[in-house]
Amino acid sequence: MATNPRKDPTKVADELVDAFNRGDWERLRAQVTQDIVYQETGTGQRVQGVDAYLQLCQGWKQVFADVRGTVNNTVATGGTVAQELTWEGTHTGPLVGPGGTVAPTGKRVSVLGTMWYMVEGDRVRQIRHHLDLLTLLQEIGVVPAPAHAGT
Repeated sequence: MATNPRKDPTKVADELVDAFNRGDWERLRAQVTQDIVYQETGTGQRVQGVDAYLQLCQGWKQVFADVRGTVNNTVATGGTVAQELTWEGTHTGPLVGPGGTVAPTGKRVSVLGTMWYMVEGDRVRQIRHHLDLLTLLQEIGVVPAPAHAGT
């Protein structure tokens, strides 16, 4: 009797990003464990459980309806995968933060982030997302951009 080989952890991570990009919530659900833990630096958000994680992902799609992650680099060892991504989208929905709600600005953003995935079997059980929130806030006009040398 043949056994099913495990998926390459980098493919699991790639599929998770693709499912998010497409807003395919059932496919996203199938990529993670029921008790997934997601932590997001920059915003300080931490959620546990597949339903809470899906709600968080759907929330980002409400703020940036056309948001898309592009994987720039991937490094993996064992069940740990690290991806550098560029997140691009248009600020079309209210962004709720600790200082209040930022109304949609219609501005495009392009920010870097890194995602660290802990893959167990064929599913992600933990994600640590390091998001360049300062650049995001600068690009939507909430925080002033730094003055550039020579200007």
